[in-house]
Amino acid sequence: MNLDNLAFDLVAHTLAKQFDSLYYVDTESGNFIEFFHSEMLSGLNLPEQGSDFFSFLSEQAKRTVHPDDLDYVLSLIDSEKLLKKLSENNSSLVVFRFVLDGKIMHVCHFSVLCDDRKHILGCIKNIEAEFVEREEQEMFLQSAERLMRLDELTGIKNKNAFTEIVDEIDEMIKSEDSEPEFAVIMCDINDLKRINDTRGHSFGDEAIQKASHMICGVIEDSSVYRVGGDEFAVILTGNDFKNREFLLDILKKESETNGRLRTGPVVAYGMAKYNPKLDRSFQEVYDRADGRMYANKTELKSGSIMEEIRKHEIIDQKIPDERIRKLDRLYGALHTVAGDGYIFLTDLKYDFSRWSLSAIDDFGLPTDYMYKVEDVWKKYIHPEDVDKYVEAAASVLEGTPVLYSITYRAKKADGKYITLKPRGFILNDSKGIPEYFGGIMIPQ
Repeated sequence: MNLDNLAFDLVAHTLAKQFDSLYYVDTESGNFIEFFHSEMLSGLNLPEQGSDFFSFLSEQAKRTVHPDDLDYVLSLIDSEKLLKKLSENNSSLVVFRFVLDGKIMHVCHFSVLCDDRKHILGCIKNIEAEFVEREEQEMFLQSAERLMRLDELTGIKNKNAFTEIVDEIDEMIKSEDSEPEFAVIMCDINDLKRINDTRGHSFGDEAIQKASHMICGVIEDSSVYRVGGDEFAVILTGNDFKNREFLLDILKKESETNGRLRTGPVVAYGMAKYNPKLDRSFQEVYDRADGRMYANKTELKSGSIMEEIRKHEIIDQKIPDERIRKLDRLYGALHTVAGDGYIFLTDLKYDFSRWSLSAIDDFGLPTDYMYKVEDVWKKYIHPEDVDKYVEAAASVLEGTPVLYSITYRAKKADGKYITLKPRGFILNDSKGIPEYFGGIMIPQ
């Protein structure tokens, strides 16, 4: 074997590893020679040589190319078009679906014009593995991009997605060809920090999830974004924009119901709509909505449920006997299920309480029935823990969705302090106004 033959064999062997078919075509006569084909093509019974290559190629395409790709492939392997493209670019690449034994695979047909410009070297390669890998990569990238725009805790769109839509809206505001129509609602959960500090971040996360669910339950056709720890932004468009006052009213009522019945988070809201004569950017609409939300938050904090209770108080009047009997019945039920610990129950309308005899004995309280027991009990609490106790007691009567769990020290009759962990609950009347506050204090 001479050197030229050896070099040719090495080249052919190398190409055979890379391609599934390799053939050599004389463009003037149409004669062709196939150097090899892989096992993948063995079932086609391809001839080792032949004439009128382009007719042969067209016939093979009709046998093997996926019907949806056939017209496209035939147009690219037309003799005049292919030769013209090769004369201009020296090479041509066609990717299509190949059907063999009922299986669909992606292949590429690669043609190269030889230096004499009278012959073509053609190759076919199965690229299904590469195609699947590329599809998987694209799906992964799309999934990663989608996850980059989703809030992990709530599943709604996050601040990244919010920033993108803001940029799009700002472009529309700047454009003279369009005038966007939208409004922004800003939402913020009341007392989330206190929930995290007193009950733990798992309770805070639950409050965020419930707030997200509530907002999305009302705003079904527009995008809701979590833009901060406990802050949500809603961009109202279409019918939601037209019905914005109605939707905001629903959100407010649901929040008020949550605060009154303690069934979910209390959320402050503020809304502003885009005014093309006033607003030069999305941020200006956002800032107005944000300012109104914080004003609403202040109103919610000052307008606590305790104020509503005081409207229904009976001033300077002793508790009626029937109310004492009702208090005793409820206390008895509480005593039955409470187990160990110091039990208390307060009629909030009269600020009248009953405490367990064990509390009377251990702490030296004046009696088991007391008016304004909070003022009495504060005298027994360690001075360093009084503020914590007062804050927790106040939170029970505010529009907070949960009762706070704390520990504090209280002085027993012998002068020694013990640590107590209270567990409390609220009973509402038929109008949803807190009527009784009770619980148990467990020694630690």
